[in-house]
Amino acid sequence: QVQLVESGGGLVQSGGSLRLSCAASGSGFSINAMGWYRQAPGKERELVATITSGGSTNYGDSVKGRFTISRDNAKNTVYLQMNSLKPEDTAVYYCNANFRTPLFGTSDSWGQGTQVTVSS
Repeated sequence: QVQLVESGGGLVQSGGSLRLSCAASGSGFSINAMGWYRQAPGKERELVATITSGGSTNYGDSVKGRFTISRDNAKNTVYLQMNSLKPEDTAVYYCNANFRTPLFGTSDSWGQGTQVTVSS
């Protein structure tokens, strides 16, 4: 299995910035893609951004131009730089890893979530 540990959430004023990190650990796995999703109270979980092992990225429409996802393959770590934050970005942010193992094939793992709160 793959364990994900997130860090970097917190409280920030509107217009401010935060950087989230997510490190994957375990043994015998290779990661296909990592990404971030978020869930606000009363809403469904939505895509924020994903990045493949080759560096291809995909962003949710609401964060394009403001958030940047990056990845350190050697450290199995993904980062989310969030700029120009808005109150509507307030949510619990979850890290995701899509990975494969020789025995079990492809699977997904989720982090425990980190709270991001943007005050107006």
